[in-house]
Amino acid sequence: MARQTIRSVAILGGGPSGAFLAAKLARAGVKVAIFATGERPPIIVGESLVPAIIPYIRQLGVEEEVASYSQWKGGATFVLNSRDRMSIRFTDARGAKTTYSYNVPRDRFDATVLEAALRAGARVVPAMGRVERVGDSDRIRLTEQSLAAAAGVLDGQPDWIVDAGGRRRQVANLMKLETITGKRRDTALHAHLEGVEVEVEGNVHTDRLENTGWCWRIPLPGRVSLGFVVDSDAIRKFGDTPEEQFDEYLRYEPVVKDWARAAKRITPVVKYSNYQLRATRGVGENWALVGDAFGFVDPVFSSGLLIAFESADELAAAIVRGRQKDFERYEAGTLKSLAGWQRIIEYFYTGQLLTLFRVGEYVKTTPLGKVMNFHLAKYMPRIFTGEASRSRYSIELVSFMSEYGLAGNDPELLRIN
Repeated sequence: MARQTIRSVAILGGGPSGAFLAAKLARAGVKVAIFATGERPPIIVGESLVPAIIPYIRQLGVEEEVASYSQWKGGATFVLNSRDRMSIRFTDARGAKTTYSYNVPRDRFDATVLEAALRAGARVVPAMGRVERVGDSDRIRLTEQSLAAAAGVLDGQPDWIVDAGGRRRQVANLMKLETITGKRRDTALHAHLEGVEVEVEGNVHTDRLENTGWCWRIPLPGRVSLGFVVDSDAIRKFGDTPEEQFDEYLRYEPVVKDWARAAKRITPVVKYSNYQLRATRGVGENWALVGDAFGFVDPVFSSGLLIAFESADELAAAIVRGRQKDFERYEAGTLKSLAGWQRIIEYFYTGQLLTLFRVGEYVKTTPLGKVMNFHLAKYMPRIFTGEASRSRYSIELVSFMSEYGLAGNDPELLRIN
């Protein structure tokens, strides 16, 4: 792939990764068509932003708008069982550039990012963008129907096509890309509720459940987002529909009873099951994948939107430069990010990471622990704020401590079943 001059780009999907990419490209003078139907589930996973996303929404000039309808977020709370819980503050991450974030209603947040792209000069094509392969080559093109829908926006086939359509994975499936799957086979059931208690206002909450799986509690204005992440076979025993399964599990799980006594579901239940799947390639002759279309690891630690913004930012730079080495760097960086998060998340499910958190809470009060914590607090927490999620040293440090820093405690006691 020689150096290209890319003057026009079609983006399949108008979610945050596609819209942020569009804004960056349009600002650089590239003609951008965003294929987006406006259809969406009633609620979407990914409502809790990590602090490393804040610089990206500042680039768009929309932080004040996002703050106006969101819940300020200062940290994270982990509920290990019905008696044991701990909280961390983003301000404890030594050297962090951003020490706060937001929990966002995704319908409004997604609309905000898309509006920023339109202000930058991108155009929306209100249709599903569909593509086809050019013979047996590594090139793709818009179908005749999609090209016709884009009349007046595009002057013909675009120079480049980006799949930002999420887990539909249109281009990955079309090009029969090899994929890597994680070890988990979970189902997530997600809804919004009133009357759910939280430990710390604004904190994203991760609860390890007593029977199977874990759940998130994300405080939003006037409601709490609740998602159960449970083994797919196990959840089927609780009913035939997502609503039956969610409502029954809400009543069944002992840990949940501590904070859901007055809970009332106020939205439909959305069911997701294709987690922990990532492509081994993200770039072709005239196409690229971005965001969840490239890979999605797991909802824990809220990494999905961070990867979406990071990858969109890097892809925009590669498209503007048009050099092969920039596309290769984009692909390699995103693959590294997905693999790094997968590695850390596996430590969460084995119980090693939660055990390490609990040990750390005690050790940092000891004289030796205070000395060690000065170093650890610079590198480990910033993985979970997102600022060091691509740092090889930080990831290796978390891995080393998860393997050898548990002080004889058995991680099986905190394994996520």
